[in-house]
Amino acid sequence: MAEIIKVFKEEIPSLRFIGKKYDKFGHWGEWFANGWFDVIEQAMGGTAQILAQWENGGGYIGVERRAEGQPFAYYIGMMTPAGTPVPEGFVGLDFVNLALGTCWIRGSEKAVHKTVGCREKLIEAGMTVWQDSEGGEWSFENCVCPRYTTPDEQGNMILDYCYFVLR
Repeated sequence: MAEIIKVFKEEIPSLRFIGKKYDKFGHWGEWFANGWFDVIEQAMGGTAQILAQWENGGGYIGVERRAEGQPFAYYIGMMTPAGTPVPEGFVGLDFVNLALGTCWIRGSEKAVHKTVGCREKLIEAGMTVWQDSEGGEWSFENCVCPRYTTPDEQGNMILDYCYFVLR
């Protein structure tokens, strides 16, 4: 079982997400097989560029957009500095003048992806979840090294689950 062990607001610069859009979860294997994360890292000039602006940057992420009565959208890719050129075959989404509401979810690799409860914890902490012009809310799994990639002695890891929130 996973548990939310920390809830906090992250001040971030304007960011550009670069990735590919899907209508359902999955597709991670093709990303590694095709070297698409490497393409994004090269476009931004290396992960040091994003890490210089956002200490929790550089992770491979799955972005979700949800809005009542609208189709679910799922993207895989990376956050990059604003203005990073979007390579051919990828999409770019700009997130400007926002913050992140972040939950650290601790548990087994399978359990940490059950993110139910994070949104409510952010609201309880006084944050307002941002909505785009069509009422969509955007959230993402941020697989930050080493919290996510190196399990502790009990086999648990920490997933950063983030919502864009108002500053």
